Amino acid sequence: MDREAFQERFGLIGESAALKQVIDKVIQVADTDITILLEGESGVGKDITAKAIHEVSKRKNENLVIVNCGAIPEGIIESELFGHEKGAFTGAHEAREGYFEKADGGTIFLDEIGDTPPNVQVKLLRVLESGEYFRVGSSKMRTTDVRVIAATNKDLWNLVQEEKFREDLYYRLDTVKVKLPPLRERQDDIIPIFRTFVTEFSAKYDSVFKGFSDEAKELLISYRWPGNVRELRNVAEQLVVLEKSQFIDTEKLQKYLKGRQHTGSADNLPMLADQHQKTSSNGSFGDGEQQLIYRALVELRNDISELKKMLGTFLYSTFSQKNLKALPQNIQDEVQHGNISDLDIDVDDTAGEDKDIGVQSFAEADISEEREEQEEEIFNQFFNTGTIPSIEKTEQFLIEQALHKFEGNRRKASEALGISERTLYRKLDQYDLQ
Repeated sequence: MDREAFQERFGLIGESAALKQVIDKVIQVADTDITILLEGESGVGKDITAKAIHEVSKRKNENLVIVNCGAIPEGIIESELFGHEKGAFTGAHEAREGYFEKADGGTIFLDEIGDTPPNVQVKLLRVLESGEYFRVGSSKMRTTDVRVIAATNKDLWNLVQEEKFREDLYYRLDTVKVKLPPLRERQDDIIPIFRTFVTEFSAKYDSVFKGFSDEAKELLISYRWPGNVRELRNVAEQLVVLEKSQFIDTEKLQKYLKGRQHTGSADNLPMLADQHQKTSSNGSFGDGEQQLIYRALVELRNDISELKKMLGTFLYSTFSQKNLKALPQNIQDEVQHGNISDLDIDVDDTAGEDKDIGVQSFAEADISEEREEQEEEIFNQFFNTGTIPSIEKTEQFLIEQALHKFEGNRRKASEALGISERTLYRKLDQYDLQ
């Protein structure tokens, strides 16, 4: 089956290079029994991809059993996966076959595999390697012949490093990895997908969609879509139902966009690029344009505030007390409270031999001289009013330093930075940090 036929059969819309790479890889491995790990954010279509793989595999005439590991309580997940015997536990009034037994001969899709508890991970490894398992409450070994497709919206390798996921199970699942791109990396596909959804819902609800303005189209493309295709589908449905027979402009569209309003690139700031600026007859911005600009400025202010808090928290957790005392008293107070918005520090103003404050506390004994020079250069930028590093550069530097200080421990690094682990993972992905 070629790519075009595959896309048409399973409704995979788009011509972006990222989507084509995924489809080509799926077609290549679908007709084998090899284990596949699907990685990607929530809403990118991991379930649809798993179903497509099954439908074009040699097991297509057998069962496809879908299991959401994250939705099953820890106390019963073993029973759900492997079954149980009568009387195995309170409430087990009769024997029951598990998902692996039901999927025998077919495919089992283990969604959110990263949420499985450690005791179940051991048994998953066994069934993946040999096809052998035991029902809960039974000593009789059973076997199953299944093709396993697993999926996760987490970084399994990070979970391995944090000792929350078995390393041997990770390697067993990681035979073939397919990373599904987020919608923001498929901007050319957004409008075609949106039009398809609108057509579908217009027929379903007997509604008429009268189109949208060029500015609304640009907003659709530049929006980050944190919920990916699932969110795009929901927005399309709401517009068809709630804005029935209305022409959609940016003001109407904004009501249904819940996350960040732009992708973060200056070229994608809605309505701010010269080619997209629309002014009223008197040369001023209209209400819609003013609202977009205001939103962009608010988000920029929030980003700066978050960075200030992160920098203050990290400096306070990293500086030795000796280095802190080298700062003027008012600066000490600001750093200790995480407030660095009004800091006006010149390295030349610091006292005595502690002039290069903080640089040595960043460096460990085994850090190369090149790394020390790099740190000192960037660190001095933090405290030199003549040179101010960009928000992105500063944020990336702080994250790298925190991870180095705590030897890659994400939890400790996030605590030192004053942000949540979830935010840290997002930042690592944003800056492509391993």
